Amino acid sequence: MGVNRKRARFYIYYFLIIAFLFVSVSGKVLAAPSVSSQKAILMDQETGRVLYEKDAHTQSRIASITKIMTAILAVESGKMDQEVTVSQNAAGTEGSSLYLKAGEKIKLEDLVYGLMLRSGNDGAVAIAEFVGGSLDGFVYMMNEKAKEIGMENTHFSNPHGLDDHEDHYSTAYDMAVLTRYSMENDRYKEIAGTKVHTAPNPDEKWDRKWKNKNRLLTELYKYSTGGKTGYTKLAKRTLVSTASKDGENLIAVTLNGPDDWNDHIGMFEYGFKHYDYKIVLEKGNIEKMDDKIYKNHAYLKRESVLTLKDDEVDKVKVEYKMLKPKQEWVKGQHVPEVVGKAVVYLGDKEVDTLPVFYKASGEKKEEKSWWKFWAYSFESIIGVRDHG
Repeated sequence: MGVNRKRARFYIYYFLIIAFLFVSVSGKVLAAPSVSSQKAILMDQETGRVLYEKDAHTQSRIASITKIMTAILAVESGKMDQEVTVSQNAAGTEGSSLYLKAGEKIKLEDLVYGLMLRSGNDGAVAIAEFVGGSLDGFVYMMNEKAKEIGMENTHFSNPHGLDDHEDHYSTAYDMAVLTRYSMENDRYKEIAGTKVHTAPNPDEKWDRKWKNKNRLLTELYKYSTGGKTGYTKLAKRTLVSTASKDGENLIAVTLNGPDDWNDHIGMFEYGFKHYDYKIVLEKGNIEKMDDKIYKNHAYLKRESVLTLKDDEVDKVKVEYKMLKPKQEWVKGQHVPEVVGKAVVYLGDKEVDTLPVFYKASGEKKEEKSWWKFWAYSFESIIGVRDHG
């Protein structure tokens, strides 16, 4: 009898230990990443959802990640194939340098590569003077673009990020917004993800060869797709980087990060492990529309895609808010193009809104498109309201 009790007690302790270890490991896996940086953010590039943040909205010095704005303005200028004459002012810029010489001519495209890969401050000034007409003109363009894309806590005072102005600042969140915008441009994306670039050197027998300073891209993280490094004595280490795995694209930003390489790897691994794209509404006909006016006529022109954890899928709800039908609509007459909206909620938070369009009989049927083949498609409908 005593032996059986000991054996039973052993099994109880054994299973309790296993259960404890399981909970401990599970808790560790689900925990947010450990980040050394004072300010940090992890954002999904496709949807803009913030997956992790740490003091991400506090204004701070940002050093050379400023050059992301300089680069995208240069790319959007339409002058990338034109030659820039380097001024004495540009050639004499302090700090990290491309060693440009006053009077030399160099393509704007090569300057942007030097700006992003080697963080050339002289290149930043040369770009600014050429694209903006002057430093002041370019800074004005930087701040106008910041307003346009929703960088609400940012002010630029120079094109390079040197600590020569007190009112040159941004936030981790705003820099993620800027990077998300910039990565939509294929030419910028290609430059930011280049490991080595060769440019003509007019005064030497050999070409310039610039290797990217972003070690995540060149050696540390196989999923890295680009980014920009930064450092000044006041800002300390700053870093913006992007990564892609199995079609999921993420953006990480750290400000004043003593261990920023590992911070970014940790945030990326956290995001890739716990979040995925889910199609919550498909493009095309709304199949479950019951109102006879809208049935077989109401449709969506785009999909709604969210970045979700597996345990968040059941928290997604869709509510259709439709216009009250008028009498003449029964015959399909005078129906407006937009007849309502589909509102997507994650829990109680509204996360997406799509206009609902009306298609008259005989119009070509909207085809559904699968945004990503690995995405999980579902639709949850609360109902259709009479009044929107």
